[in-house]
Amino acid sequence: MTADRLIRPAGPATPPETVPETVVFGGAGGLRLTADIWGAQRQRTVLMLHGGGQTRHSWKATSGLLADSGLRVIALDARGHGDSDWSPAGQYGLDRNRDDVLAVIEQLREPVTIVGASMGGLTGMLAAAAAGPGRVRSLVLVDVVPRMEQAGSERIRDFMLGAPDGFASLDEAAAAVADYLPHRSRPRSADGLRRNLRQRANGRWYWHWDLRMMTTPQPGDPSERLARLEDAARSLRIPVLLLHGRMSDVVSDAGVAEFRELVPHTEVVALAGAAHTAAGDDNDAFTAAVVAFCTRG
Repeated sequence: MTADRLIRPAGPATPPETVPETVVFGGAGGLRLTADIWGAQRQRTVLMLHGGGQTRHSWKATSGLLADSGLRVIALDARGHGDSDWSPAGQYGLDRNRDDVLAVIEQLREPVTIVGASMGGLTGMLAAAAAGPGRVRSLVLVDVVPRMEQAGSERIRDFMLGAPDGFASLDEAAAAVADYLPHRSRPRSADGLRRNLRQRANGRWYWHWDLRMMTTPQPGDPSERLARLEDAARSLRIPVLLLHGRMSDVVSDAGVAEFRELVPHTEVVALAGAAHTAAGDDNDAFTAAVVAFCTRG
């Protein structure tokens, strides 16, 4: 069993120098998936999968720094998020996301390291198990394990469903985010939210994700989905890093311990200054841990 490493908040990192290229991949069923790519194709590739309700832009600071360390980074918008297509038939869920990622990996024609946060981490776990070590060389899970805390998961769901009628202004949306993330300092400007919201003809601002993700029932019951995730975890023979936010209400110490029983070779790093949104909470410590893991060997 690997002992936890605790990383405390660091000072600000040097801003990334690279500028991404925006490309489109074909997902499962022909959906168009938008991604930003940093770095050259000859470099080791890292595929970044965001959490539910986020977009590829949530990785912006980390992606540039990873590229500056010698990695090729692909930050992907999941179906129904950001600039990727919404499913015409409302087909969402982890299995659909997994199939999208497998399609992207097939188009890359090279092994990747997957870095996935929350929904993206569970997607990455399923994709890594399905693709095998020849296609997915290693996996980074960002504050996610198969057995998550119900209260924290419900808080995420409540936030995502909390503004069906949108917001009157970006500042109103920023206030909602501040209530959801009370441990973070509120930015001076709400302009950064423009990447995650769209203003409609009625003048109101709406989160740019498909609410059908939250309202369409997934196939199978929760116990069956949990069993499939645990089976996928047990099958992993690749290096696995679990980054755990010490302030998280989604992943508990018990959840980490249970995951270690499934994947005994997991390396666990605890981020002292982070909650469930670990990459944004303490980006410097998060990036340092990911760079060290992805450039090893």
